[in-house]
Amino acid sequence: MLWLIVIILAYFLFAFVSLGDKYLLKGAPESKTYTFYVGVFSSFALILIPFVGFSVPGFVEILFCFLAGILLMIGVFATYEGLERFEASRIIPAMGGFIPVFTLAFTYLFSRGQATLGIKEIVAFLFLVLGSILISYSPTKKLPFKSLEISAIAALFFSLGFILSKYVYLMLDFWTGFIWMRIGAIITGLLFLSAKSVRQEVFTKKSVFNVKTGAFFIFNQAVGAGAFVLQNWAIALAPLAFLSIVNALQGIQYLFLFIIIFLVSLKSPKILEEKISKKVIIQKGLAMLLIMLGLVILAL
Repeated sequence: MLWLIVIILAYFLFAFVSLGDKYLLKGAPESKTYTFYVGVFSSFALILIPFVGFSVPGFVEILFCFLAGILLMIGVFATYEGLERFEASRIIPAMGGFIPVFTLAFTYLFSRGQATLGIKEIVAFLFLVLGSILISYSPTKKLPFKSLEISAIAALFFSLGFILSKYVYLMLDFWTGFIWMRIGAIITGLLFLSAKSVRQEVFTKKSVFNVKTGAFFIFNQAVGAGAFVLQNWAIALAPLAFLSIVNALQGIQYLFLFIIIFLVSLKSPKILEEKISKKVIIQKGLAMLLIMLGLVILAL
């Protein structure tokens, strides 16, 4: 169950990254430009080549790596598109529900019914998915069809990317597969330069990132990179059938995020602009209970 510890640590780091993204997306470049920067930042993975067991695999393996990297980057772009058009409280809960369900379905289809969960794991999966949706859901805001649509699209690409990543790790050692998938992400990020608006924002316009914001962006991406490595390690360690559980455990990220927001809001209510009411605490508390029940069932 090492994968369970690794993915919990990964989502702990992702909670901090999501707060950083919330800050950066205020007045930040458009989603295409932001995705370009994320893709370019993936090039730092190439620094690892002299220090890890990196090799050049066959054409089929490289193709799988590139497809996985491309699909994940499209998922990133679709997520930022959703966050640009709608509030996070509308996009994130829907994605939290769609991703594990899509992953469960695609895993069953791609494995031709070989990778299936047992009754105990299905119960844990349901608790985790419900907890993930509840902890990030805002009952005062309706979910328009368009926001559900873009959430489903982002979740679809993420799910396919995660499954292909797992197959990559079944074919290759961890660092070789990870770096080749990052190369696919780099190529995808560079393709966004074909958009005139991205070229203008990157090369001609005054940067929306000042020195302070730019340094924070780099730090935030570095933490995100560490979390992404841990998430991929968990994907490599977990059985194929448990990949949907890995996704469903994202509710832990929202759990950590709420705890951080709650603690910071107690000291400085204006910093994060989050309303912590009695109803919100009850809702989050119920969601935490569902997530903890899912974790206990998995641990047992």
